[in-house]
Amino acid sequence: MAAEGRFLTGSTMGHVVRMTATGATGIIFVFLVDAANLFWLSQLGDPLLMAAIGFAFAIQFFTVSIGVGMMIATTAMVSRSIGRGERALARRQAGAALTLIFAVQALTAAIVVTFRHDLLQAVGAEGEALRLAARYLALSLPSLAVMAVGLAGSAALRAEGDGARAMYVTLGSGMVMMALDPVLIYVTGWGLDGAVLSIWIFRLLMAGLAVYYCTQSHDLLAWPDAAALRETARPFAAIALPAIATQMAAPFGNYLLTSVFAGFGDAAVAGWAVINRLTVVAYGGLFSLAGAIGGIFGQNFGAGLYPRLLQTYRDALIFCVGYALVTWGLLVLATPAIARGFGLDGEAAAVLRAFTHVGAGAFVFAGLLFVSNAAFNALGRPTRASVLNWLKEGVFLLPAALWLSGPFGASGAIYAQALVGVVVGAGAAAWGWVYVAGIGTGPVPKLDLTVRRAYRDVNRFRRR
Repeated sequence: MAAEGRFLTGSTMGHVVRMTATGATGIIFVFLVDAANLFWLSQLGDPLLMAAIGFAFAIQFFTVSIGVGMMIATTAMVSRSIGRGERALARRQAGAALTLIFAVQALTAAIVVTFRHDLLQAVGAEGEALRLAARYLALSLPSLAVMAVGLAGSAALRAEGDGARAMYVTLGSGMVMMALDPVLIYVTGWGLDGAVLSIWIFRLLMAGLAVYYCTQSHDLLAWPDAAALRETARPFAAIALPAIATQMAAPFGNYLLTSVFAGFGDAAVAGWAVINRLTVVAYGGLFSLAGAIGGIFGQNFGAGLYPRLLQTYRDALIFCVGYALVTWGLLVLATPAIARGFGLDGEAAAVLRAFTHVGAGAFVFAGLLFVSNAAFNALGRPTRASVLNWLKEGVFLLPAALWLSGPFGASGAIYAQALVGVVVGAGAAAWGWVYVAGIGTGPVPKLDLTVRRAYRDVNRFRRR
């Protein structure tokens, strides 16, 4: 059990690379399994299954993003307590956060299942694709609350600095799912129902491993009573709500783009479904980077080591650009193999090429946005992250997609996503740099008002 935060000494680049590498291995494997899920469905030779998954993903993205937002809040809150040396408080916060995330995700799943047909119709699903997507959501979404336990446990492990075990949570469960997918989907011929069963098994294993590592390796979970829940709820919500607002921007943009692709037929939606899986597999390292550096920021901020904040921000930007450029080149080379593997041709193949050759390059700038999000969320300015993401996904994206899809067809939506990503990502990186540099060289900026008020409540409980 660590006596102090692991990120308070040593090379910040070393911490960024180590935490990102372990996190990326885990998160990429999860998304790789999800892509394998789609691959085995494609082998059944029914394009409606691919379209159904594409429509369902537009809805699922919202639900998972809520959990990710609460995971970010857990990491920020627990890592600050560890950085201050208040481990007992960190344990209470971790246990209470796990309970809160479970409850919120269970409620979210119930609401979405109830209104799934209306949500799918709004995004353009109809006929058999609508029926299949609705069935998939009804069977898979109840497992969301189970996954919430795994997300909360992984967040606590990252706050502790144990990136390896946070990786094992997803890697171990993902390996089991990878082995089961071809059997449950393809060999048995269960198709969509087999994919659902595989998801349930994966999420149950993920939750079990997360709780095991948190309790047995670090004694990092104190199962909460009513007092601990009251103590944690306000600071947790103060970070989680704007973090969720930030995370919800991406699924909203995805939802809008799915409706644009639906106007070009099921083939375009099928290509978009493959791109969604390909994106999270190829750029899982960038998604992991954003989560990994939250703990580094939080511990050093809690300990008052402000110069290390700018070092961390700089190193994260460098890592981000290098990773995105290498990945872009690999995607360009792999385009023909990807198209053959998923059976894409015509419009679907054209959409895929637009992404690998143009859209993927914009992730150099999208990654800069992820880094600035992590800094703002962990350092008391979560509303800034929300503003940036909603400008990108909620304000600029749809007009750009409608504009460019005119001359370029379905591929124009990909070009629009890239253009908006470049503009907002560059601005976010500059804004984040100015803010973090100010913490390191001048008076410490006050936290957002809601965050500041919430943390006052925590002070009353620190001596328990």
